[in-house]
Amino acid sequence: MARLQLALNVADLDEAVAFYSAYFDTAPAKVRPGYANFAIESPPLKLVLIEGAGAPGSINHLGVEVTTSEHVAAATQRFRDIGWDVDVEESTSCCYAVQDKVWVHGPDATRWETYVVLAESQVGAECCSEPSPVAVASPSPRRD
Repeated sequence: MARLQLALNVADLDEAVAFYSAYFDTAPAKVRPGYANFAIESPPLKLVLIEGAGAPGSINHLGVEVTTSEHVAAATQRFRDIGWDVDVEESTSCCYAVQDKVWVHGPDATRWETYVVLAESQVGAECCSEPSPVAVASPSPRRD
């Protein structure tokens, strides 16, 4: 199963966790200093809250959580075939998890990642506070 990921910058993590717990009627899957995430079944959503990383209420980044590294590799190849610049990270520690991931830039400076969680980690969301190393915005998809 894949699910959409929405990572939001928040001013007050406790307030945001309380709101989203009530809104989605579910407890967070993980809470760490300055970071929380929800693995919501309905709608299928991975909601990530990052405290103090950017303007409160703004999108930090977007993504798709997949179930295997093979799905990440397939997405990477598909993005390359489209002609997008990609940044591949293998076994990287980010958001309190070890992940394989690929980043691309979308329109309006949005950052998108396709990733799989491989294991737990002690590294926080610092990786999400800085722009992805992808330096060139991706071109629009070809429409043949």
